[in-house]
Amino acid sequence: MTKLIINADDFGYSKGVNLGIIEAFQNGVVTSTTLMANMPGAEHAAGLAKNNPGLGVGIHFVLTCGRPVSNEAASLVNSQGEFNRISAIEEDGIPEEIELELRSQFEKFISFGIIPTHIDSHHHVHSLPNVYPAVEKIARENQLPIRKVSSDPNPLQPVQYFNHEFYGDQLTTEYLLELLDKARPYETAELMTHPAFVDEQVYAGSSYALQRVRELTILTDPAVQTAITDKGIDLITFREVSIKSVV
Repeated sequence: MTKLIINADDFGYSKGVNLGIIEAFQNGVVTSTTLMANMPGAEHAAGLAKNNPGLGVGIHFVLTCGRPVSNEAASLVNSQGEFNRISAIEEDGIPEEIELELRSQFEKFISFGIIPTHIDSHHHVHSLPNVYPAVEKIARENQLPIRKVSSDPNPLQPVQYFNHEFYGDQLTTEYLLELLDKARPYETAELMTHPAFVDEQVYAGSSYALQRVRELTILTDPAVQTAITDKGIDLITFREVSIKSVV
C-alpha cells in the first residue's frame, strides 16, 4: 500500500490561503502543510494549526517572497528590502546570510509554539547549491525530513517520490486521479498542492491566485477521497515517515 502525503504549500501567506488549506484538510484530502514564517499570515496560520492537531505542519523556508526575518540578509534582498527572485538568490546569495535567514525563520516558527514535521521551501529554493547545505544542517540538528529534491539516496529525504505536477491553469479531478496513479508504485510519496480562498493579498501578490480556488474545489471533491480508498492509498503526514538518526 502506498503511503501518500498531500501537502499544501504556502500556509501563512494570507488568511485566505490559511483558511483554504484548513478547508482542504477538514473536508478534503490534504494531510500536511508547510508554513511561511516570514509572511503576514504566519501567526494566524499557527493558531489554526493548534486548533487542527491532526494536520501535519512543516516549515516552508522562504527566500523569494516577502521580507526576511533576519536583519543580516543584504545579499538576498532588493533595494526595497524585499527578497530577490530565485535567479538572483542563486547567483548572489551569500551562504552565511542564507543560513542566518533560514535559522531566523526556523526560530520564529518555533516561537509560535508548534513543532515542525518536516522542511521544504518556496519555489524549491532548497534545491539550490548555495541553499541546500544550510537546510540540511538545520534538518540534521532537528532530525527533520526534507522534501525530496534529488534522486540520490539521502536519509534526510526519506519519501521515495515527490510530485509537483498538480499546478496550472487547467486542473481537473481526473488529472489529480492520474497523479495518484503515478504515486502508487512507491511505498511513500508526496504530492504538492496550493489550495486557497483568494483574498486581496494573494490576488494582488501572487501570479498563482485564482488557480488556488480550483485546486481547493478538486481537493475537496468526494470523488477524490473515494478514488484514494479504491486505489489502496493510505493518506499520512510526515509524522509517519521515519528518518534514520543522522549526525
